[in-house]
Amino acid sequence: MTTRDGQRVGEAAQHPGTAPARTRLRRTAALLAGAAMFAGLLQVQTAPAAYADSSGHDVDVSVNTLSPTVPTKGDTLTVTGTVTNKGKQTVTEAEVGVEVAPGGPLTSRSAIGTAAGRGTYSPGVDGYEISGHTAALKDLKAGMSRPFTLTIPVKDLQLGADGVYQLGISLAGQTRAAGYRQILGVERTFLPWYRTAAAKSTRYTFLWPLIDRPHLAVRSEGDDQQSPIFLDDNLAQDLAPGGRLQQLVTLGRNLPVTWVVDPDLIATVDAMTRRYQVAGPGGDLDHTTSGTGTDDAKRWLTDLKTALTGDDVVALPFSDPDIASIAHHGKNVAGTLAHLNTATELATTTFETVLHITPATDVAWPVQGAVDPSIVDVATSAGADKIIARSDSLGEPGKPVYTPTSARPIGGGTTAVVADAGLSEGFDGDMMRAENATLAIQKFVSQTLMVTMQAPDRQRSIVVAPQRMPSASQAQAMAQAITSVESSAWAETADFADAAKATPDPHANRTVPRGSAYPANLRKRELSTDAFRQIQATQARLNGFLVILSRKDRVTTPFTTALLRSMSTEWRGNPGGAASYRSAIGAYLSDLMGLVQILPKTGTLTLSGRSGTIPVTVKNELGQTIEGLQLELSSSQGNSMDPGDPQPVTVEGGHTRSLKFAATAARNGLNTITAQLYTKDHVAYGKPITFTVDVTSITSTVMVVIAAGLLLLVLAGVRMYHQRKRRAAVEDGDDEGDGEDPDDEGAEAAEDGEDAEEDTAGGTAEGTGGTQDGAGPGQPGDPAADTAAQSKDPSGTGEKVDR
Repeated sequence: MTTRDGQRVGEAAQHPGTAPARTRLRRTAALLAGAAMFAGLLQVQTAPAAYADSSGHDVDVSVNTLSPTVPTKGDTLTVTGTVTNKGKQTVTEAEVGVEVAPGGPLTSRSAIGTAAGRGTYSPGVDGYEISGHTAALKDLKAGMSRPFTLTIPVKDLQLGADGVYQLGISLAGQTRAAGYRQILGVERTFLPWYRTAAAKSTRYTFLWPLIDRPHLAVRSEGDDQQSPIFLDDNLAQDLAPGGRLQQLVTLGRNLPVTWVVDPDLIATVDAMTRRYQVAGPGGDLDHTTSGTGTDDAKRWLTDLKTALTGDDVVALPFSDPDIASIAHHGKNVAGTLAHLNTATELATTTFETVLHITPATDVAWPVQGAVDPSIVDVATSAGADKIIARSDSLGEPGKPVYTPTSARPIGGGTTAVVADAGLSEGFDGDMMRAENATLAIQKFVSQTLMVTMQAPDRQRSIVVAPQRMPSASQAQAMAQAITSVESSAWAETADFADAAKATPDPHANRTVPRGSAYPANLRKRELSTDAFRQIQATQARLNGFLVILSRKDRVTTPFTTALLRSMSTEWRGNPGGAASYRSAIGAYLSDLMGLVQILPKTGTLTLSGRSGTIPVTVKNELGQTIEGLQLELSSSQGNSMDPGDPQPVTVEGGHTRSLKFAATAARNGLNTITAQLYTKDHVAYGKPITFTVDVTSITSTVMVVIAAGLLLLVLAGVRMYHQRKRRAAVEDGDDEGDGEDPDDEGAEAAEDGEDAEEDTAGGTAEGTGGTQDGAGPGQPGDPAADTAAQSKDPSGTGEKVDR
């Protein structure tokens, strides 16, 4: 076989341009074949220096596609890619070739990682070019890129035993500085080769996560439908064709996967199927715009329901609470574990309400599968008996010769389902670049074959748990890899429920690592204890608010879900956003509670005497009736003033109500009165108000005025009495007949006229007949004190009036 080392020797021994490059290479190869020992000596002496795997690469080789991913006998391998001259000199006589590493298939999973990370070219470990299957390129000037395509019959790769082979795609060429041809760039990938199908197939469970960060604000529009407000409209882009979530559903529906879903995502998308608003710049909730994702949200939910039907579905607790943060910082804050239980219950409700599907809710998934005893305790307290761990956390005490089955009983009826770390992290990088995606797929599929070849006589069950929020490009690469594994002869697929029930490997580690072993880089990204205290303080205030509401559901649901969202795992890496979200919840609750208030008073109230009424007004600007409150007044003067008994308060939405307190005082002076609302449990509600009441005594001047008034009333009564007697006497005289003095008749007539004038004048005018009979000289006319009824219904006639 023609070797590149041989090429380099031939090129170094000849003057440039004396023969075509391939002719010179063949001559050199012939010389080396005839004198093997000498060729070996020359190889050692003339091999070019290895290039550095850094920006010092002269040429970057990118492998964009490799097909088929898993070749079989009779296939032709096609490789496409791009080479880029990163050096400062033109590369001449450029040629792309393929090498298969010598020594047969790789012997371990770690060997795959070692080969992938090696940067230098060495013929002893990288092998030699396969002759007859190269692609010549035109000269590459500095900074220039050129595409290439290689086609190689699989038989020419000379693959032997089943296993994983290292494949190198390299560029050889010459620069003016070097003066001879050398390897200027190489990219390594891996080729799974499996012909005999003699091993027991490995059962693979692939988790397919549908998770997103919180998008909904706690506050909603003030309309009757309580239209939701979104912090942004980014979710609309993810649901649209080609978006992240749309791709996950479209790809996942055709894959043998177990769906792992955050119910909050389902609830949020469901909210988008109706009218919704989007916050303005900077999260401005007062100036919102209409959301744009309604149609895509409806379509996505319909597609999701179809995709999930009949599949294995795991629902995480609502909003994917960070159970590691809860375990390390929140469990000792009273009420935090209750939130986790609520999240688990809400998961089932959300799925059944929106999708009419009942998922499994007995699974916990801590961040990156890292576990310790406290995380296990918190997970099980919320009802989980299966915990998705990872092998780099609950790994083996040493280096086992094979990868054990994922299921591990860890005590208390709890099973740790340990995902394989190497496979789970296979698509964490930037899969937007075709080169990265192709290499990741080849490495992933090769790793699955290597797992089977580790212990071909053992059938094991392996779980793959990728990153929580894969991008669209990552999902596409994952889907291609899963499809390749599914169709391979060394693997079969299984649901998560089956993986959790698989017979545990007797040699697998079942000891949960201590808390001190928890990764420091994960711990420093957790929610703090103060964060959980803030959450619980908001919950306590919410409880005090709910007791006064007639329609509690309008407040309970949005605040409960918002508090759960504030504990979401997806806040990791965004502590500022998490803090702002928590603060916004508390601020909005304060705003709502402030809509029920005691109206303040200005100035000083005066209480004349030792008793009186104090009015206090309560205003309710909520959209519902408040009840269950009572209003209490208290005095700063202690026993010197009793402001009255507490009174119950019920106020309809958008109304005010004034309550009157019967106050009594023991002495004069200023009193500071405090008005405070209380719940039925006598917990203070809202802010108190204070005002001043001035108690004044009855003065001597006031007594004189009152006495004068009483005297006038007595005199008026006497006058009325005498008037009635005279009228009665006159009437009695008329009844006696003839012989009465005509002067008396005139006097009676004059008195009648006087009485009539007094009724008309309203009791202030005197008699109009000048000096009248029966009135002594200088005697004023009587004040008219009769009411109209008295004048029209005099006493009985015939009674004498004593003048």
